[in-house]
Amino acid sequence: MIDVPKGLVESQYAYAGEAGRAFVAALPARVEEFFERWELVPDGPLMHGMAALVVPVVCGDGRPAAVKFQVLDEETEGEPVALRVWDGDGAVRLLRYDDKTGTMLLERADGGRMLSGMTDSRKAVLVIAELLARLTAGPAPEGVRRLSDIAGRMLADTPDALRRLPDPAERALIADCAAAVREVVDEPGDRLLHWDLHFENVLAAEREPWLAIDPKPLAGDPGFDLWPALNNRYEPDETPWRFDAMSETLGLDRERARAWTLGRVLQNALWDIEDGRPLGVHDLDIARRLRDAAH
Repeated sequence: MIDVPKGLVESQYAYAGEAGRAFVAALPARVEEFFERWELVPDGPLMHGMAALVVPVVCGDGRPAAVKFQVLDEETEGEPVALRVWDGDGAVRLLRYDDKTGTMLLERADGGRMLSGMTDSRKAVLVIAELLARLTAGPAPEGVRRLSDIAGRMLADTPDALRRLPDPAERALIADCAAAVREVVDEPGDRLLHWDLHFENVLAAEREPWLAIDPKPLAGDPGFDLWPALNNRYEPDETPWRFDAMSETLGLDRERARAWTLGRVLQNALWDIEDGRPLGVHDLDIARRLRDAAH
């Protein structure tokens, strides 16, 4: 029997509701079940984020791997689809998958060596950009969530959200983000996006220097994938350089990429307003800098 990490329990109870509670309750037995079913031996300390438990293992053939246990929902159900499409090209390989529970056996990367540990943030951003150029190179398969649907819902939700923002400067800035999305919403793109490629979702590995993990895939414009590397390890004066470097590496139209990046700020703002949280300070600064650079 495993002890479910306290941090994972707290995040599941706080953010995943009844599904999170059920997931936590079932987790010890589920780990035992898959160790037996897939003939796995534990091989290191448990790791977790807010939404998943990852257990390093050795397979029956001696190959090192990792098992990922998580709640099966709209976001996570697309992960194995994307990993199969990429088939190791810039991301960890999917070795086995259980449709019923969403449990995945993955190629093992080095969880102790994240890209966030790279001292030179510019080099780290270029690693992100080069991975994104590979990951977003092909079309998304059928069944993946579509940016067109997400953008349409965001624009529909914006008027009510703006009425709930008391600060006029914040209200004007978020309205500008929505206006930018309105300019590109009719051309949402069809590439396979990672959606969450920040520095801690890039791990060192033996097969390649760096591999992406934990996608939340969408079908859409690659410009919607730039925001995590702008916000992560935030350095205000680096925002223009990071944005330009990623846009150039991915071969993106700069204005479209700007609009979809402002779309990510809009998405985050809508979530914050819905949950009664203050808007993210870094997001607001990113939006101001991108908006003002376009004028």
